[in-house]
Amino acid sequence: MVKLQGSWTPLLGRLTLSQIPYHNGIVDGAFVFAAGMALIILAGVTYLGKWGYLWREWLTSVDHKRIGIMYMLTGLVMLFRGFIDALMIRTQQVMAAGPSSPSHLGAMHGYLPPYHFDQIYSSHGTIMIIFAVTPILAGFMNYIVPLQIGARDMAFPYLNAVALWMTVVGAGLVMISLFVGDFSHAGWVGLVPLTEMPYSPGVGVDYWSWAIQIGSIGTTLGAINLIATIIKMRAPGMTWLRLPLFTWTALTTNVIGLTAFPVLGVAIALLSLDRYLGTHFYTTGFGGNLMLYTDLFWIWGHPEVYFIILPSWGIMSEVIPTFSEKTLFGYPVMVVATMSIAGASWAVWLHHFFTMGQGADVNTFFSVATMIVGIPTGVKVFNWAFTMRKGRIRFESPMLWATGGVFMLLIGGLSGMMLAIPAINYMVHNSVFVIAHFHCMLMVVVFGAFAGVEYWFPKIFGFKLNDKMGKAFFWAFAAGTFLVFTAMFTLGFMGMTRRLDYVGHSSWLPLLIIEEVGIFCYIAASSFFFLQLYLSIRDREQNRVDVDAWSTGRSLEWLTHSPVPSYNFAVLPHVNARDEWAWRREHGLTSLRPAQYEDIHMPKNTVVPLMLGAATAAFGFAMVWRIWWLAILALIGIVGIVIIRSFDDDTDYIIPAHEVEQMERQMMNRRFHIPSGKLVPGGAVAFIENSVDAGTPPRH
Repeated sequence: MVKLQGSWTPLLGRLTLSQIPYHNGIVDGAFVFAAGMALIILAGVTYLGKWGYLWREWLTSVDHKRIGIMYMLTGLVMLFRGFIDALMIRTQQVMAAGPSSPSHLGAMHGYLPPYHFDQIYSSHGTIMIIFAVTPILAGFMNYIVPLQIGARDMAFPYLNAVALWMTVVGAGLVMISLFVGDFSHAGWVGLVPLTEMPYSPGVGVDYWSWAIQIGSIGTTLGAINLIATIIKMRAPGMTWLRLPLFTWTALTTNVIGLTAFPVLGVAIALLSLDRYLGTHFYTTGFGGNLMLYTDLFWIWGHPEVYFIILPSWGIMSEVIPTFSEKTLFGYPVMVVATMSIAGASWAVWLHHFFTMGQGADVNTFFSVATMIVGIPTGVKVFNWAFTMRKGRIRFESPMLWATGGVFMLLIGGLSGMMLAIPAINYMVHNSVFVIAHFHCMLMVVVFGAFAGVEYWFPKIFGFKLNDKMGKAFFWAFAAGTFLVFTAMFTLGFMGMTRRLDYVGHSSWLPLLIIEEVGIFCYIAASSFFFLQLYLSIRDREQNRVDVDAWSTGRSLEWLTHSPVPSYNFAVLPHVNARDEWAWRREHGLTSLRPAQYEDIHMPKNTVVPLMLGAATAAFGFAMVWRIWWLAILALIGIVGIVIIRSFDDDTDYIIPAHEVEQMERQMMNRRFHIPSGKLVPGGAVAFIENSVDAGTPPRH
């Protein structure tokens, strides 16, 4: 084992009372806020008597819809934490601009000492990319993909729950580092050699590495599950070229995840061997090569960009046709473009270090490869534009977010084409121009994600979000984005480098203030979002929706009830067209009910994934603090739980046909008064309103 700086005991490892930063006012405030919110939630659940419901329906659930919602809640919590980090970074730079800048809380300039500032920007990047955006998009894929392909659940429901809790554990380790110990100060990418033991002797890098490794296991398991679900569980008639674009992007992004995240796991595992066992994979002076880590990280890192952006483009490809009341223009080309982007993503990683002296030929290859990515991306932009052309466009909240995402893609994409030119890259490398470009691309993801929240919220919860507050949320967020990143692009051209806790040029202060104003626009936008949620929940009975909340939905998820029952579809539908729901609407087949119900086979809830998550959390925490006895016990627990689970054959149950029919009638009664029409075949889950026998849909 590597010799450690500081004390170590067999019972608690490196953990001592001095590792709890109770003397830091900022951390104290964060702890009071977090503890207060936790107490409010616990008190609310206790007051409402919902502990049993929470345990049965959520914590032990294997329902893909519950798991999807929990993914999204995890992502939104981490998004809030990451935004607070961004607010602290921007505020520090405003307060620490120029030699005469004031000092507070023991800092020489501003209010954050350099070491604390480094931890904040490291946690900001790690959280936003891996533990905020990724879980939100994973939640959408978990919830929507089985509905869009006409499946009852995921291919492996138990594995789905395990993947969720691995992700939660990774996010939890990042949050624990705020109050016990510290976090990495080597950036979200883990800059070598800063992550090696001589430069980071504390536990910060260990928190970072174990959080990412455990979270990556969850992402990889989720990728396996979604790929298997899309390939093997499509409804009859759901051919490959009838898949909705969101499902295509989910398939593509999870192929990236399945192939890319193991590379990240290897890169960080080698770093852990350096830190724990004293190997020298990345230490140049002892035969290692720090560029090995850089290559491995960015071989994962750039496909990861498309891992998170492709599902957002898929959401935009669902929203834009719905609110243009037209089919998606150039569907086959969009599919090819999606797959092309995924393939090209593996050939561009070296553009992250054009300045590292690999030679003109290598730089030229990766420059051209990076520009090639712009071709299928441009195809998508033009296809969205042609979809809107001559459409009956309705600028409701989801459409505002989707079109905003298109504009952000133009800004981020064009600035990316600039950075693909090595000569320009040499000039702006390591400047905040690069940061502005990257954030514009991430804003495409955020705009797409909020388009999905506004669009599918009625399907998930059965009532619409308040549109007035939704538009206020969008415009405040868009204003903040414009102010922050216009100023940041300008500062990049003026020579401001990234990661500055002290800004030496006081002439940059006006632009830094503009960025800060933009941050306060984001705060206003967040307030509008929370107000939107409050008003929508308060007025939910007035805002109840039918199966198709927007009246112009196109894909299969709009066929079933809102909110969706546990079994998704009373009878699995037969798919007749690419836009199945739009096809049924055009042919007057939206109000059909099955002629005969069947028993439905469903997976049972289980506590095992939650137990695996708890054991993994104990293992991760023990490895961070080198509490070896706890790590061994936790590892034994993980293996034991998996073995015991393998002997459990009672993992499924049957919903009898008569119960399915009864539940369907109850849901229909809540929707509208049901006339006594006759039953018709067809596999849709609704009653016929007129006495028209539509017959069995044709099989294509």
